[in-house]
Amino acid sequence: MLIRHFGFLANRSKKHALPQCRKLLGLNPALPEIPNKSAHDLLRELTGIELSRCPACKKGTMVIVAELPKRSFWDSS
Repeated sequence: MLIRHFGFLANRSKKHALPQCRKLLGLNPALPEIPNKSAHDLLRELTGIELSRCPACKKGTMVIVAELPKRSFWDSS
């Protein structure tokens, strides 16, 4: 199903309409800077969960030894 956007979300007007919408809402018309953070850093900031800690003892640091190759759903071997 094709979803068509219209109004301020239309591709043709998005470039000019979104800054105008932000201005009308009392926000800075410029888009905010998106920080370059990894998923591990974001999870640590949001939840306080450290992914590299051992889930059993909570003291040791887990290290990736090897990664399993990705298999396709249709791969029968």
